[in-house]
Order: sequence, then C-alpha cells, then structure tokens
Amino acid sequence: MRNKFASLLNSVKRPGISELAVWLADSDFYAAPASTRYHGACDGGLLLHSLTVCTALQGIIKDYGLNVKPESAIMCGLLHDLCKVHFYRVSTRNVKNAAGVWEQVPYYEVDDKFNYGHGEKSVYIINEFTRLDVDEAMAIRWHMGAWGESNTRTLSEAMNKYPLILALQMADQMATFWEKK
Repeated sequence: MRNKFASLLNSVKRPGISELAVWLADSDFYAAPASTRYHGACDGGLLLHSLTVCTALQGIIKDYGLNVKPESAIMCGLLHDLCKVHFYRVSTRNVKNAAGVWEQVPYYEVDDKFNYGHGEKSVYIINEFTRLDVDEAMAIRWHMGAWGESNTRTLSEAMNKYPLILALQMADQMATFWEKK
C-alpha cells in the first residue's frame, strides 16, 4: 500500500511534491490510524483510508463526468486527511474481557497539537509544500460537509461553485462507512 500511495502521489507533477513525500515518510502517516475507534482505527488505517478515498473519488468523477483534472483527484483523495498526521497517540484503558475481568487494552486517543480545524489544517499542511488549485483547497477544506465545523450557508455556496467538494465528501463517506471498522 505504501508503494501504491507513493507512486500515485509522485505522479502529480508539481513543485514541492517530492518534499511533501519526504515529510510524509518521516511522519507517522503510514502507521497512523484514520480514527480513534471508527474507520481505520488500526495501524496503517490512515494510509488505507486515503487510498480508498482516492479510488472512490476517481470513480465518482468518471461516473458523473465531472470536469476535474486527474491530478486533483489524486491530491484530494490522498491528502484530504493530512490533519491526522501526528494527531493520535496510543494510550490504554480498562475494559472487561470475556471472563468479566478488567484488563488494560491499548487504544488511540486524540493528541492535537495544532487545533486549526479538520479540513483547514490539511490545506495548511499541503500548502507548506505545494500549491493547491482553488477547487482542491475548497474540496479538502469542506470534505467533512455538515459533519465538520461549518456554516451551512457558506458550505452550500461553496458546493455550488466547486463540484469537487461534493465528490470528495461522497468518496470520503463511502470509504468511511464501507471500510472494515
């Protein structure tokens, strides 16, 4: 999976992509979970989720004949959740086992050191390395839809201007709810 991700990312020919790839390799991206207890709550869950979203997004763009550049689908699908890099830490909690005895088990907890908003933080990180097109930045910023921090009027206006927003939301939801929990 790591090689597939790197190959897709490196197929995007923009200044700064190779530096972004190095930053990702030096981060916890490839080992991080995608969530604390829902989709991809496992080692490598963020990588799997990102690849799944990218594939779903490419399919939605094709199926609906959206006028979206192929590299935009790759950028948005692979990088929409960069806000989750260095975001989780492993901790323990007490849980009753099958015998009814309490035991400590590991779990992921949020350890956000840069509280900037979900989509906004991903856009910020990406822009540290390479420039996003406006539709890409808008799609990543708003990919949580009504589940994120948003003003619904502003979200609706943005979705009317940039079809990539809804396409990424759909791909993210498909990946989230259809991935193994």
